[in-house]
This record gives sequence, structure tokens and C-alpha cells, in this order.
Amino acid sequence: MDTAINKTLGVLGGLGPMSSVYFYEMLTEHTSAESDQQHLNILLSSRADTPDRTAFIMGRSKDNPIHTMLSEVSKLIAAGADVIAIPCNTAHYFYDAISEAASVPVINIIRQTAAFCKQEGIKKAGILATEGTVSSGAYSSVFSLAGIECICPDESGQAVISDIIYGQIKKGGEPDMQSFFAVCEQLRAKGCERIILGCTELSLLKKSGLLDANIYIDSLEVLAYSAIKLCGKTPAGFDDRLMSFRP
Repeated sequence: MDTAINKTLGVLGGLGPMSSVYFYEMLTEHTSAESDQQHLNILLSSRADTPDRTAFIMGRSKDNPIHTMLSEVSKLIAAGADVIAIPCNTAHYFYDAISEAASVPVINIIRQTAAFCKQEGIKKAGILATEGTVSSGAYSSVFSLAGIECICPDESGQAVISDIIYGQIKKGGEPDMQSFFAVCEQLRAKGCERIILGCTELSLLKKSGLLDANIYIDSLEVLAYSAIKLCGKTPAGFDDRLMSFRP
């Protein structure tokens, strides 16, 4: 992925709001800068009323979120965005439609995460994500091209992860970490070398210091690192392994 100086990043956020705020925080904290002017130029969209992606993917809603997302991407580009980032894994079900409609590059969080995992030499990874992301095969299809096997939780494990995402984190509640770790242990027992946080709500668990960086790979961190690089800035302060990533 080529970089260029002083590119403005457009963030299609609000999917959900807390993880979007964390993404903006991460971009600011991890850009090497000694003054305001050396930071990224960022345009933010936070359409929290965008229809739920998983509900549409799973056929539980006919309210297609693509219309809102395309409208917001158009606004970001019209306002001067040179690159688009979407801090939501499930929204990447619509990536092709968004990328085709956009006149600027759209970073793909799943492809970047797969590229990082390949660079790390990972052969089998556990995927924690929304039901919509898992059922769409978004991770398995991309990771298979990188030579990486994906293992997802079983039905009961997925129900636990879905409840942590929708019933706990999105509602501002305390996540059930005992149940979370039990699901992760099941994936590790199946030979998963690392666990991918394939939902940006789960990234908030890593932010809180609850997760071991030697086990968990945060897709949102990979996206932030990639966005900083693509916009021509220098990342700083990420995990040493991520700092060696060449998107």
C-alpha cells in the first residue's frame, strides 16, 4: 500500500459510536507528532442511526444500511477526504459496493488484518466477531487467500460473544469476561495461535487492559496503523510486532 504526504482521512463512524471514538483516540495517540499541525487531518462521520448491519445480513431486518453508508462516504469525499476508513468489521460485508462507489481508496480492515497475520506467520486464527460477520464468511474468505485457517466459536460460544457485543458493550455495561475467556480457551484448544478481535466493540476490551497482547490481535489497531501509514504519517507506540507491519 503506497503512502503519500498530507492525505486527509475520512472516517465512516458511528457503527458503533464508542468504538469510533476509540479509533479517533487511537489515531491521535499513535501518530508521531510534536505539534497540532503534524497530526492527521481527519473528517468524521458518526451516523449512529445507520441501520444495524448484522440484522440486515441475517435477514432479521429489511432496512439496508448501505444507503446511509454510501451517503456519508459521499459527504466525506465532498468535504475533502482522500482516504476512507470504516472502523466496523461487519460493515465490510458492504465493502465492494462502498469501494466501487467511492472515488478515493477505502481501507479494508479485514484484508489488512489478514496481511498482518500472514506477516506474523500465523496458520490458524480464532475469530471473534458479530454473527453477521461470521455468517457472511468475511474473515474466512479473506484469510484463506492468505493461507490462514479461521476457527469461529461454536453456536453457544457465538451466542456468548454476540451478547457481550450487543447486550453488554453496546449498552455501556460490564462485559462478562469469564464467559469471554471461556470461549477463547475453546478456540485455543482447537489450535488457534492467536485470537482476532474481529469486532471493534471487542477492541474496547483490549483498550481496558483486560487482554494479553501476545494472544489477541485487534483489527482496530491494525486499521489505525494502516490509516496513519496510508495518510503519510509515522505511527508510534503500537505493539512492536505491529510497528514492523508493512501494509
